[in-house]
Amino acid sequence: MKKNLRGDLFGGLTAGIVALPLALAFGEQSGLGATAGLYGAAFIALFAAMFGGTSTQISGPTAPMTVLSASIISAILIEREGELEQAIPLILLVFVLSGIIQILLGLAKVGTNIKYIPKPVVSGFMSGIGVIILITQFMPALGYNPKNDNELIKTHEEKSRISLMSNRLDQFKEKLSKDATGNSKTVNLTVDFTDEQIINESKKLINVDSAGVIGSLKYYSRAISNINNTEAIIAILTIIIIYGFKRITTLVPSALVALIVITLGVTLIEIEYTSISKINAGIPKLNLQIFSISEILSLAPYIIMAVMLSLLGAIDSLLTSLVADNMTKTRHNPNKELIGQGIGNSIAAIFGGLPGAGATIRTVVNIKAGGQTRLSGMISGILLFCVILALAPLASKIPAAVLAGILITVGIDVMDIQGFRELKLMKKEDAVVLLIVLALTVFWQLVYAVAIGLIIALFQFIKKTSDMTESTFKIDNSDVDSGIVQISLKGPVFFGNSLFLKELFSKISTKTKKLKIDMTSNEDLDYSSISSIRDVLSELKNKNIKVEFTNLSEDTINVFNKFKLL
Repeated sequence: MKKNLRGDLFGGLTAGIVALPLALAFGEQSGLGATAGLYGAAFIALFAAMFGGTSTQISGPTAPMTVLSASIISAILIEREGELEQAIPLILLVFVLSGIIQILLGLAKVGTNIKYIPKPVVSGFMSGIGVIILITQFMPALGYNPKNDNELIKTHEEKSRISLMSNRLDQFKEKLSKDATGNSKTVNLTVDFTDEQIINESKKLINVDSAGVIGSLKYYSRAISNINNTEAIIAILTIIIIYGFKRITTLVPSALVALIVITLGVTLIEIEYTSISKINAGIPKLNLQIFSISEILSLAPYIIMAVMLSLLGAIDSLLTSLVADNMTKTRHNPNKELIGQGIGNSIAAIFGGLPGAGATIRTVVNIKAGGQTRLSGMISGILLFCVILALAPLASKIPAAVLAGILITVGIDVMDIQGFRELKLMKKEDAVVLLIVLALTVFWQLVYAVAIGLIIALFQFIKKTSDMTESTFKIDNSDVDSGIVQISLKGPVFFGNSLFLKELFSKISTKTKKLKIDMTSNEDLDYSSISSIRDVLSELKNKNIKVEFTNLSEDTINVFNKFKLL
């Protein structure tokens, strides 16, 4: 017991130290700020470990979950006209819903089916996530923020005036509509706006326009023309330290070394730099206002996004659980793990935290440091709570470029480099799925990329299975003189080959008097195959051809009797 306690203590502390810089970085990348990343890492680590089904799993914000969360945040920001304060209640409500859906998936025992996702789909998606991180962190690494570009702000003045006037007209219409009820308040329809109002509106428009991959690419030329040398050097040094320190030792997380060394360095030499968003110190506050009727009614358009976020979290967590099983020679409970992840994500969202999942690197670190039970994950979460309570003022001084450098290394690490190297060795169908999922993830909607990849892979599987079974469906023996024909239907009969089945029977000679059908290995017939067999039997009956089935399994006989085919 003492040995386990010591191992769990070291494992949890080490995993928590590894999680700290990543939590800050993912929080900044999401758009909600470093505080949201820390809250997510702390709450999810604690509660997912407490209620989950993998004893050594360390959970928290991950690259895939953060990228999808950022996409959801961006979509809601656009709807709420770039006002983060107005968007936060709905954003957190979507995160809570995704956690609840994960709990329901666990209760419905969906966890055992996650293993059926093809490798090319996972590979394409993870590589897409890596590409997104690299593209979106290019500008922060160069120290360029479009919202702080004065020349760019000036080019948006006219759009800002139009946007402000549109908002003013909406207020005026609302006033007129309320006049009829006698509850109106005075609203002045002025056309003059202050310089501060125009600048703030320009920043909102630029913030929305520069979001995501496409938005980042739009401003690449301006970023290159306006490089902040200090910020760029900080980001480059961060990357060098992360990869260089790994060559010295892996006992200490290189990302944490880079964060501490560079933060201390820029503070001591007193150079100007852009720090991360302020981290809120003290006990996290409940955001119960997110459950207001108005926010719940606004949730409908984002339900699909919540479902995709919950599914991505489930896949991310259970893949990490498999890694943990291989290392510890244990077996996780997938459905219980989903319930634990759902509880962690729901609670984290209520306190303003970023969603997360089982984190592979942190879990591996925990196991290697001696973590054996769920206590290690709980200790990891408690350590992050201590950072929030005691070290928030110091953490707020971390340069933003450091986190950009950390994220660039995360983007590179999360990509499936081996998958790219083996593209030429794969079957053409697998390579196509990988590349399609990758392209959709990066340039369209990563919410739908996995779903479309699964659909394509499913159709490929159906086609392949149909071709294999059709090759076994054949006329074995045809004795024209005796009028006896034998057909072999060895293998599964299902909707994918039901049409071929009809075509095969249509080739039977009109002189046939008796047909023998070998049904070896035909079990679990679906409705499509049953309908095809019924149609075939009806045609054979009209032709006065007698039918004899051979090698029928007990299950198939029961199905035939149920549908009155015999």
